[in-house]
Amino acid sequence: MRTNYPAKVLLAWGEAISGHAELRDWLMKNGYPELGLFTFALRNKPEAREWLMTNGHPHLMAIITGIEGDTKALDWLERNGMKVLKHVALTGDGSEEDLQWLLDHGHKELAVIGHKMHQVKRKMDEDFGDYHKMPKI
Repeated sequence: MRTNYPAKVLLAWGEAISGHAELRDWLMKNGYPELGLFTFALRNKPEAREWLMTNGHPHLMAIITGIEGDTKALDWLERNGMKVLKHVALTGDGSEEDLQWLLDHGHKELAVIGHKMHQVKRKMDEDFGDYHKMPKI
């Protein structure tokens, strides 16, 4: 279970989360498939979520489900020594306090990534409630 990445990889991941497909593909082809697939899992793609769980990346799924309000996932991150990732998830859920915690503790890249996750989830929520974007029956 890898949790430590070079700064350039974190920057690429953040851009991939924001929708930069070329960087997502670069991550997947250059030894970081979990980060590339995370971008799909964040957008509720079941196959990507399953891949993260079956390929040794439950911590990444816990971030996503933590963003979605799963307190058990947040507790799991804490219990397994991943307090920083818990703050990333809470930042992804919109917590300014946790964003500030990340910044105060030297995790600028993860603060930015958590904020980008929040933007993606907020946009998904807006699209879900937009009558014009609902599927035609």
